[in-house]
Amino acid sequence: MHLRVNGMIVGFVAAVIYLIRESEAVSNAGLPPNWGLTTVNRSSFPSDFIFGSSSSSFQNEGGTNEDGRAPSIWDTFTRRHSDKIADHSNGNMATDSYHRYKEDVKMIRQMSMDAYSFSISWSRVIPLGKISGGVNERGISYYNNLINELRANDLEPFVTLFHFDLPQALEDEYGGFLSSRVVNDFRDFAELCFRRFGDRVKYWITMNEPWSYSVGGYEKGNFAPGRCSDAVGKCPAGDSGIEPYIVTHNMLLAHAAATKLYHDIYKGPQNGKIGISLVTRWMVPYSDVKLHRDAAIRALDFDFGWFMNPLTFGDYPENMRINVANRLPRFTAEESYTLRNSLDFLGLNYYTANFVQHVSEAVTDNMTRSSDSQAELSRVDEPNNSSLSLRTVLQDDFRVQYYVVHLQKLLQCINSGVNVKGYFARSLMDSFEWDRGYTVRFGLHFVDYNNDLRRYPKFSSTWLTNFMRIKG
Repeated sequence: MHLRVNGMIVGFVAAVIYLIRESEAVSNAGLPPNWGLTTVNRSSFPSDFIFGSSSSSFQNEGGTNEDGRAPSIWDTFTRRHSDKIADHSNGNMATDSYHRYKEDVKMIRQMSMDAYSFSISWSRVIPLGKISGGVNERGISYYNNLINELRANDLEPFVTLFHFDLPQALEDEYGGFLSSRVVNDFRDFAELCFRRFGDRVKYWITMNEPWSYSVGGYEKGNFAPGRCSDAVGKCPAGDSGIEPYIVTHNMLLAHAAATKLYHDIYKGPQNGKIGISLVTRWMVPYSDVKLHRDAAIRALDFDFGWFMNPLTFGDYPENMRINVANRLPRFTAEESYTLRNSLDFLGLNYYTANFVQHVSEAVTDNMTRSSDSQAELSRVDEPNNSSLSLRTVLQDDFRVQYYVVHLQKLLQCINSGVNVKGYFARSLMDSFEWDRGYTVRFGLHFVDYNNDLRRYPKFSSTWLTNFMRIKG
């Protein structure tokens, strides 16, 4: 059965999912700064289209033990399971954005961007995770200062409430997102943020990539809190065949609860919007054989449909109901209704595409994945190679080629009538990349981890700056 989404969502997916083949991502050294700008630039897009860049709290802030912040599950994970981090690193310092936020905002302004997307560290503003445990006013002050700095520089803040860093206190008290108790605590956290920041924040994202959180943290065990079946990832505890479904269910309900509260109380007076950011890999059938085409649809159901179907239709995809059976939780009629009315906009993160091939083995009981094999195509990242010169690492022509080809395709979809409102380049700078630590670099700015975390614009940053400054 095909992934069931309505025309608006299908159009959005068609606009933003574009396969960059390996041959198109190969670098031609020394591209000129204006390469490709005659075919696509800022003036090509609608005047109200938003361009921005992004980061997240644990990946960038640092200051993990400062000014009343309490540990998150990622602080604990990097301390107890450093063997699962590629370079055994942690986020204690990250890029030190906690102290350098003005410098970071200046970088975004210098690129002539319209917006900045960042996340709030739950345990920085509510150290124990629960409002009853007290609010940390020093944490509130940090985000007030960051938001005010963005506004002073004519940059629109896009604020994510949850980007993987659950307060460790809630994990210890009741198992975090394994318990339905997290729904009320997340709603209270969201309400605090709406109340304290909503006069200046007009775009809220409840959660970033809940798929990555539930699969990485509870199926594979390579993300915090590091739970999985022993046969899957040699985790100290967990059940890869059950827990990801429970966690996803509670994340969806927490999103719906926070959105309902915003719609009921804050949306009108504050004139804002709220949504969620999902992630998916596009699934390409290995061939035109029907078995492979059906396998691609199943794989998409287990990636994107797992979250998008409840948000659109109030229930999980039929493929999941069939294959997961009684391990898949059910929504009440009221929960389904709230979920179906919980999006003002949809954010979509995407990194790669997969070829999918049907295989005959049955789905195992200890995995959330369907039995279809997948082969990843390409990712636009770079290794952290300390032997290269600064000039060499800044010349990221391959990333510029990606932007040129991708933005051309995005523009084609917009011109065909697809309602896409913005594009955020991830990420603003190199940062702590979860289980890969500092071994890869996704940033538009190079961060010199061996030289006081100095930031240097890469060629891609210069190119995007030139792209943004062509306005007519």
